[in-house]
Amino acid sequence: MSTPADLVQRYPASPDQLHSMPWEALRGWYQALAAVPLTATNSEEWLAAWSRLESLISEAASAAMIAYTCDTTDPAKEKIHLRFAAEVLPKAEEQSVGLARKLVESGLEPPGMETVMARFRTAIELFREANVPLFSDLEELGSGYQKITGAMTAMWDGRPVPLPQLAPFLQSTDRAVRERAYRATVAPYVTSRDELASLFNRMRAQRQQVARNAGFANYRDYIFPAKFRFDYTPDDCRRFHDAVEATVVPAVARSLEERRARLGVDRLRPWDLAVNPYRLDADRPFEGAGQLIEGAARIFADLDAEFAGEFRVMMDEGLLDLESRHGKAPGGYCDTLHVQGRPFIFMNASGVVDDIMTLLHEAGHAFHAFASHRLPLIWQRHPGSESAELASMSMELLAGGRLGRPIGYLGEVDARRALLDRLEDVLATLGHIASIDAFQHWVYTDDAGADPEARDAAWLDIRGRFEPAVDWEGLEAERVGRWYRQLHVFLYPFYYIEYGIAQLGALQVWRNSQADPAAAVTAYRDFLALGATRPLPQLYRTAGARLVFDAAGMAELVQLVEEQTARLRDGLPPREVALS
Repeated sequence: MSTPADLVQRYPASPDQLHSMPWEALRGWYQALAAVPLTATNSEEWLAAWSRLESLISEAASAAMIAYTCDTTDPAKEKIHLRFAAEVLPKAEEQSVGLARKLVESGLEPPGMETVMARFRTAIELFREANVPLFSDLEELGSGYQKITGAMTAMWDGRPVPLPQLAPFLQSTDRAVRERAYRATVAPYVTSRDELASLFNRMRAQRQQVARNAGFANYRDYIFPAKFRFDYTPDDCRRFHDAVEATVVPAVARSLEERRARLGVDRLRPWDLAVNPYRLDADRPFEGAGQLIEGAARIFADLDAEFAGEFRVMMDEGLLDLESRHGKAPGGYCDTLHVQGRPFIFMNASGVVDDIMTLLHEAGHAFHAFASHRLPLIWQRHPGSESAELASMSMELLAGGRLGRPIGYLGEVDARRALLDRLEDVLATLGHIASIDAFQHWVYTDDAGADPEARDAAWLDIRGRFEPAVDWEGLEAERVGRWYRQLHVFLYPFYYIEYGIAQLGALQVWRNSQADPAAAVTAYRDFLALGATRPLPQLYRTAGARLVFDAAGMAELVQLVEEQTARLRDGLPPREVALS
């Protein structure tokens, strides 16, 4: 009988070889591992062999996804991506659950695997064979969303342009230009509303069936254990929503009133929210991906030598695809290639300050991938979303104070304005996060969530709780369209509260850095290196933070942000105080 080491020797040498390998061949590797007797003597070798197999399949699937999202117009790339997303990964998950069951039933408790074993036990409890084809269908539906939105363009100055390329015009100091850009950006979603609503109907029905198959009343109740949310509950999320409404929304209202006054308008409209109210012209901090990358490299070099080296690896190895273009999927992400031990960053830059913050955010994920790759097994490296987003959002704030030249992209005053704008956005984003999460709770726990009209009405009600001081008169369809633009609702359901939990953690990391920058970066690096080997509260403690769902804890951090924004605002030159 083969040993685990023998099996590894017969694995494909490269993930690329899996692109044309039939599923039956891949299943054979899982079956061979399942046939190996598992003992205390060979458990370490067996786990290493299983981890290597998972890494090969994971990287092959990631490479296919990256290729497709970089060019959604290529049928060959779409076919390979769909094969992995809809066929290989759901079936591989089924086989993985079988191997996890073998490990759990052996009674072995490998050191450093305590958190992973808890995940394995949960995955075993939740697994239903009947759900495998449903997950395959959901992957295909998700690719349909990407195809629809990836093809969206707007007519601008007589030519079609990808929607992300309108971002600079949303920041124009000419209000008429901002309005035109806003309407052009949201129009494709308004036009496609019925098509997207129909697509979501199918997604919701499939997800509710997944939950029922696993013995749950609804998908919300299923997804909490499925996402391994061992340390907080739906009730905690509701506490989060209420705390945001009580502490963040009033602060956002104060910030928006300041914005309204500085812009010199009688009422704020949605196209008044992206322009920086603290300068007389729009920021254009870089031209092209090259300048964006080089500026980030200088920032990371100033922050930490190891971060700088890791980012240089990504530059040298072509692991950055940053510019917006026709046919490219919307949004941004960082994915990990587990065999190579390399992250890949994807985004749609258009030359605005927000692009810098997006790159810093995704770089936080990348540094997490580099640090956790030193752990021996793939499951130990895979952090939960709450941990992953703590890495990315902390990096935004740790590096965000370095935007000024000669390190960053901007002059001293512009850098101050950019940080001020970012901190104000932190509070506004918490309201957005609460609205998206509350909406998803409603969609999957209320029977009316199956009705497109009821969904849109519920969105407007929920959005009203968390979005103060903006006048939407005559723009109901555009306001409804905001949730159709949120790809997480379609592709990654219930992946959004993590951003809020992590943002509050990141504010604590940032607060620590103001008192002792070196110690804060060291604690952050220690946290990254733990991967998924500790429970979530311990990971946050290592980074110097705690989980915050309560109004008192949230109010303390809101006060910190408001104090810092007031200080930054007071430091602006008098001539920059208002826009004409």
